[in-house]
This record gives sequence, C-alpha cells and structure tokens, in this order.
Amino acid sequence: QEQLAESGGGSVQAGGSMRLSCEASPNLIGDGDYCMGWFRQTPGNEREGVAAIYTGGPGTYYGASVKGRFTISHDKAKRTLYLQMTSLRPEDTAMYYCVADVRATCGLVISQLQSSDFRRWGRGTRVTVSS
Repeated sequence: QEQLAESGGGSVQAGGSMRLSCEASPNLIGDGDYCMGWFRQTPGNEREGVAAIYTGGPGTYYGASVKGRFTISHDKAKRTLYLQMTSLRPEDTAMYYCVADVRATCGLVISQLQSSDFRRWGRGTRVTVSS
C-alpha cells in the first residue's frame, strides 16, 4: 500500500478549477499531529512549495504564486489532504506531489515550504492547464 496516494489531476482550461486529494495510509499517519502539504515540479526546475498544513495548529501556508487562488484543507478522520485550485493558469502546469512528515518538530518549519522538511512523498499527479 502506498503511503501517500494522490488523485484528481488532469487537464483543465485556464481560469478553471480542480481539486487534488491525497490519502495517507494508516501505517504513516497515526493519531498524533503531523504535517502535510503539496509541492509541484516541472521538468528542469526545482520543486516548488505550494501549500502546507499542520494538524496541531490553525495555520496554513502557501507559496507566493498560488496564494489567494489555492486552498489546502485536511480531513483528519479520513487521513486525506485536499488542494482546491481555482483561477488556474498555464504556469500552474506541473506534477503535483503530496508530502507528509510526522516528526514532532514539523510544525515549526513547514511555513518555509522547503522540500527537505518533508520525509514522505507521493508518486505525484499531473496537472495540465491549457490557455
């Protein structure tokens, strides 16, 4: 069983919306608090932090390029993370990766949206936005 399983990617026209989901396996996510998020990557470029959330606090964190357009949310009972994307642009086209980290200190650093702060990565789901 994959530890993080993304779904919901596909193709959409610019200006449209899409929702990504990521279900975490029970052997990864327990009853304690943890961090989850989304990164994206295009060929030849570094991974970009999109959004992150810490289940032990109220904060959500967004990359500058998506702030105000994307919303991250989480259903702890379902161990599922969501990314609602609106007003999509062609530059949002990328492979989107769900990430998670269960270390006790994760909540202290996730606001930086650094890929190195997340130990678990999903396989990714592709999002294509056409103009």
